[in-house]
Amino acid sequence: MDSSSKIRIIGGKWRGRKLNVIDVPGLRPSQDRTRETLFNWLQGKIVGARCLDLFSGTGALAFEALSRGASEVIMVESNPKIVETLKQTAEIFGSKAHQIVRDDAVSWVRNSPKVFDIIFLDPPFGYGYTEKCCQMIIEQSSLADNGIVYIESEKNINIPPMLKINKMTQIGQAQSILAELNRES
Repeated sequence: MDSSSKIRIIGGKWRGRKLNVIDVPGLRPSQDRTRETLFNWLQGKIVGARCLDLFSGTGALAFEALSRGASEVIMVESNPKIVETLKQTAEIFGSKAHQIVRDDAVSWVRNSPKVFDIIFLDPPFGYGYTEKCCQMIIEQSSLADNGIVYIESEKNINIPPMLKINKMTQIGQAQSILAELNRES
């Protein structure tokens, strides 16, 4: 595998370690710069956090969170090839604080009673998954009282009014949003 098919962990105990990026249609790893911005935003919140990584893909967000001290990360991914790669990476890294679930992200959130401090939502663009997952997160009360949702999506999506946007950046045709439950609505 050549170097263009790997991405690196940016910080924490696995800093500099590489993640394999397999050739699967629709797999779009978060750029280093985007992840660096995200984890700067999460500084002070990630250590000890219970995290959910929906549409886990390469696992870059999940493994970055674990590397920086998250207490638990559940990775949800529907593609069996990607799930196998995630399991291999977790084994290579010696991760013990993770769970990898092969399931549809929307269905998993709809059926899970778990509550998370941080939810990473980085679905394939153009399918309406962001809106569906945000709605399920709200309906299922999946977010802890002071919890945060990170959304990486195409521009101009409709975030439900129950989520208050705290931070937002745009790079190219993508946007990154950090949101929390809107206690005023």
